[in-house]
Amino acid sequence: MVLVVVMGVSGCGKTTVGSRLAEKLGWKFYDADDYHSLENKKKMEKGIPLNDEDRIPWLCTLHDLLRREDTCGQDTVLACSALKKMYRCVLISGASAIESNQPEQPRENPPLKILFVHLDGPMDIIARRLEERRGHFMPLELLKSQFDTLEPPSAPENFITVSLEKSLPEIVIEIESAILQGEALLE
Repeated sequence: MVLVVVMGVSGCGKTTVGSRLAEKLGWKFYDADDYHSLENKKKMEKGIPLNDEDRIPWLCTLHDLLRREDTCGQDTVLACSALKKMYRCVLISGASAIESNQPEQPRENPPLKILFVHLDGPMDIIARRLEERRGHFMPLELLKSQFDTLEPPSAPENFITVSLEKSLPEIVIEIESAILQGEALLE
């Protein structure tokens, strides 16, 4: 049972890479953008960056989706920005990740084991991609705020970083190899 979150700033190729990976492996694919509230989409369309209060309910919904697939034993790929470490913690543990000020409570569910795949690349290449993209609520003007918010994954997080400057087939093969060889998966 494998859960993969393809992450990074808007325009890095999360949906393209995630859907291609899921198709190749025969896994389920979800795009986190489909789960944004109408209010969040309107805010982004106006060029207003989302804040933590906007993102947390969305991330909790995505955690619930991943938990459901995990419970069913369904290998799943989710395309999701997951820009901050705290956001990735919410994807792993749900709302309990934000309640860290509270005394430790016995958990109903163990944390999800997720492999985060960070699609990384220079802002100029991503900006070009966003300029060419049509019909998406995320405007180019918000790209800098995404880079400002980004906290690239680091140890002890379970992740790999893949350059988005590679071809799509090369990116998918690199991720598939990491999954199949278990190089980045937690025991």
